[in-house]
Amino acid sequence: MNTAFLLMAQYSGQAIIPADKVREDYFSHLTLPKFIRKISEGHLALPLVRMEASQKSAKGVHLQDLADYLDARRAEGQREFRQMYG
Repeated sequence: MNTAFLLMAQYSGQAIIPADKVREDYFSHLTLPKFIRKISEGHLALPLVRMEASQKSAKGVHLQDLADYLDARRAEGQREFRQMYG
């Protein structure tokens, strides 16, 4: 299954998904400021795209970067599962 293709359907083909939408859909346990802080500090391996050079500009996540992140998390889950259950 192609994660990027599924995300294209979920986000109506948007290339850059607003950070708040990504947070809402995949990191609902975090507030938006904490989500952005975790990305900035390197605790979440998810590149953040700024629409302008300004600090106050809109922030988002590229669809392919989100797909890669989700695929990496899935691979980690599968690895842990295989360790536990052979």
